[in-house]
Amino acid sequence: MHATDALKEADRLMTVCNSCRYCEGLCAVFPAMEMRRAFTSGDLNYLANLCHACGGCYTDCQFSPPHEFNVNVPRTLATVRAQSYAHYAWPGALAVLFRRNGLFVALATAASVALFIFAFMGAGGAHFGEAVQGTGAFYRIMPHELIAWLFGGVFTFGLVALALSLRHFWRDIGDAAESPLAPRPLWQAIKDAGSLRYLDGGGVGCYNKDEKPDDNRRFYHHLTFYGFMLCFAATSVGALYHFLFEWEAPYPWWDLPVVLGTLGGLGLVVGPIGLLRAKRQRDPALLSEAGAGMDKAFTVMLLLTAVSGLLLLVLRATPAMNALLAIHLGIVFALFLSLPYGWFVHGLYRFAALVRYAQERARDA
Repeated sequence: MHATDALKEADRLMTVCNSCRYCEGLCAVFPAMEMRRAFTSGDLNYLANLCHACGGCYTDCQFSPPHEFNVNVPRTLATVRAQSYAHYAWPGALAVLFRRNGLFVALATAASVALFIFAFMGAGGAHFGEAVQGTGAFYRIMPHELIAWLFGGVFTFGLVALALSLRHFWRDIGDAAESPLAPRPLWQAIKDAGSLRYLDGGGVGCYNKDEKPDDNRRFYHHLTFYGFMLCFAATSVGALYHFLFEWEAPYPWWDLPVVLGTLGGLGLVVGPIGLLRAKRQRDPALLSEAGAGMDKAFTVMLLLTAVSGLLLLVLRATPAMNALLAIHLGIVFALFLSLPYGWFVHGLYRFAALVRYAQERARDA
């Protein structure tokens, strides 16, 4: 017996869909569904995280509202998907906190950390309103060791929490003894995730209020994802510079960490703004209120991280640098802390579901 109304409804819909199978060519959800005759809660969480919510099956379905069968797969699976994040999260107490008020908690955390850094700077004799320039300028405001311990600690906690949550999810959606690292399924999943293969509504794009599908969601998802990866690469290169070569930030405009960070930051400005806009343009019938707070919180935090980082880059030689550094570090800290309990996990769970799907297809071939 399923524990939630959303899982019970998903079970009913998958039973209806398994009798029809008209949508089997649209995405991975329906071929995966056809491999089953009954659905455990783990099966439904797996199918929900395979769904990209393009809306193609809702538009094509002869049983969607106003039909009495009331089949709305994207909305129901979106609810199941959002609930699955909290269900598998570690530790669960923080998942409840972020699920209920994600944006407020993230902003409050960012403000608290920024105030702490302001206080630390003041206690250390930092002179606000005076420009601090040259090699190591950031670390004359706040020591590199403190930044490394503070952010390394919260990032490590986030990685551990994500790893334990993902392990719980993987064990629940299929054969726990099967390795997620088998080369061929893993490579297939990497290709499908990297291209957002199933976010195309069967080839026409995602559906909106005006029922004219487009590919905007996929475009903005790509900008956001690759922007995030470029910023991660910039931070990694900067760490290598510091620890291997003792080259201290800030680096010149043409140096690799700055180039990667600038390109990534631009992606994280355009991508999240586009995603927020695309969300407003979607057909309300496809949207679920469950997880809407997490979704918005993560998107806004990415946007604030990019904007504050770019401002810091542009104004780093001015008296505004001290304040911008504190604000940017506060936002980044809150982003790291919220990663295991925000919309970031949807990428990990979706990738794990794609790996499971590739394994099932390989066994079925």
